[in-house]
Amino acid sequence: MIDVIIPTYNGAHLLPACLDALSAQSRRDFTVTVVDDGSRDESLALLAERYPTVRVLARPQNQGLAKAVNAGIAATAAPYVVLLNNDTEADPRWLDQLVGALEHRPQYAFAASKLLLFDRRDHIHSAGDYYQVSGEPGSRGVWDCDSGQYDVVSEVFGPCAGAAAYRRSALDELADDGKVFDEDLVMYCEDVDLNLRARRAGLRTIFVPTAVVYHKLSATGGGTLASYYCGRNFALVWAKNMPDHMARRYWPNLLRSQLRFTLHSLRHLREPAARARLRGQLSALRHLPRFLAKRPPAANNRAAELLADAIVRWSPAGGQPLK
Repeated sequence: MIDVIIPTYNGAHLLPACLDALSAQSRRDFTVTVVDDGSRDESLALLAERYPTVRVLARPQNQGLAKAVNAGIAATAAPYVVLLNNDTEADPRWLDQLVGALEHRPQYAFAASKLLLFDRRDHIHSAGDYYQVSGEPGSRGVWDCDSGQYDVVSEVFGPCAGAAAYRRSALDELADDGKVFDEDLVMYCEDVDLNLRARRAGLRTIFVPTAVVYHKLSATGGGTLASYYCGRNFALVWAKNMPDHMARRYWPNLLRSQLRFTLHSLRHLREPAARARLRGQLSALRHLPRFLAKRPPAANNRAAELLADAIVRWSPAGGQPLK
């Protein structure tokens, strides 16, 4: 059995395309749980009227994506957990291909979809994610035309949680006090943090090119919200997770990256997104002690080596074809 969890906030205009695509899946052994994070639109009425078989977990107020997804994971029990953004449309074979990859390859804990742009379906949004020593996460193939360059089943650093499958046993292993995602991150980069922790634990991700999802790109969030939390969370995720020996070596890379974002924002200060990113960077400084306190014990050298090796191995050009 599979639990598909869809977090949503004021997404009544997005949910029909997402849920209708799920109803057309070739695989049927799944339950859909929509976690409504305090919506003030017609989401709950829409779900009750048009999608009575969908389980709805209604939260009284909006508290951010990380808390909403954690609530969905805690309220479900199937051995496979699939996270899906509300601003997506899945190919009919998506779920079968994605979860099937984990069923046939027990050495992998996570599975990444091929995310294509909703309005330009021959262009890639993510063919698996990677992480850079500068603290900047990235997606393989982003904005490139999909010409088959990522059509090989590969190991990648981690999945984008907008359309990803996880073994529940792996999530249980990574959970802290029952919480899989770090709720202090609120939203944006919460999946990056999870991927870093997974790699430290030796958990691996498979990219499944036949598991296709079309993504509308930050239709729920985006704009100043994305700019603020990316400005805040890039540095905090790095401070929390970068192994000691890599932190000593690559802190100048982090500093240069942050200064580049700052200078770019200052040059575009009239734009709301630029001001939001600056506010996010200032917020990161205030929250830095809390995230430094979350760092894993330095004594676990093997775990640090696993993470360091994965960061370097799955660079922006990475992805290892499976034999």
